[in-house]
Amino acid sequence: MGDGDVLVAPEAVADGLERIAKEIIDREPNEEVFLIGIRRGGEPVAQFLARAIGRRTGRIVKLGSVDITLYRDDAATALPSPRIGPSHVPFDIQGKRVVLVDDVLYTGRTIRAALDALLDFGRPRRIELCVIADRGGRELPIQPDYIVAHTEVGEGRRVEVTVTDDAFQVISSLKKG
Repeated sequence: MGDGDVLVAPEAVADGLERIAKEIIDREPNEEVFLIGIRRGGEPVAQFLARAIGRRTGRIVKLGSVDITLYRDDAATALPSPRIGPSHVPFDIQGKRVVLVDDVLYTGRTIRAALDALLDFGRPRRIELCVIADRGGRELPIQPDYIVAHTEVGEGRRVEVTVTDDAFQVISSLKKG
């Protein structure tokens, strides 16, 4: 499933995501929830959660995605040839409960960009944040509402979530370049 040191094994991630699905439902059991995955890492996580919530509630969970490429605060300098993909929010989020989903939370800048992208589609009543791994190192005051695991890694290392056949694992590897 990927090269590097395993920080969180696939079984632990799956258990954590099942727990989070229950927490999302329990927080507001009678309210429809809309899941928005941040492209690319958050999309498969949001899909997994949508299925888990659907199994528990018998409801179809509305699922979308946002591409943050053009919303990044470093887009002009860090992205000489950006790979821009489509955002896909095929429903009205105005006044709704939205759970923004990503794989790894680090500085908070990705989440800030995702919030900007999301607000182009309307103003939700509430936005919650779900991540698999929180590696600390925040540069902005952003915290997850739902989290599978906190991870500690040294400088010069990356934290990644790898996906194979709907199984996720959290790994740490040396940064390239």
